[in-house]
Amino acid sequence: MNASLGALCKPIRTVLRWQLIATAALTLAGGILAGVDGALSAVLGGAVSVCAGWVSAVVASKGKAQSAGDVLIGALIAEGVKIGLIVILLWLVLATYDSVVAPAFFGSFIVTVLIFGMAFFVREYE
Repeated sequence: MNASLGALCKPIRTVLRWQLIATAALTLAGGILAGVDGALSAVLGGAVSVCAGWVSAVVASKGKAQSAGDVLIGALIAEGVKIGLIVILLWLVLATYDSVVAPAFFGSFIVTVLIFGMAFFVREYE
């Protein structure tokens, strides 16, 4: 597992860290505004995105690209894995957690998904 984390490039590690920080802040806000269920909903919303992003990054880092086409195929596979995992995890939470606070859950999920998209803007050499 450490080898997988070490293989992830700096932008992905940075964005995953930002996602965790945002999830913690939204968990605090959810807890203040809606109690324990609000906090747990925010944690679960952030966790869906963080888990899917991490798995996607690991899948992308395992590729052995020899050409631009290989890079594109690897990126599309990683994105497909991410989207599939998001759908499964969203369904799993909504199907099993009866007391979900939808604004906290989806708010945390959306914020962390948007943060993941910011990986493009993180410089590799800082």
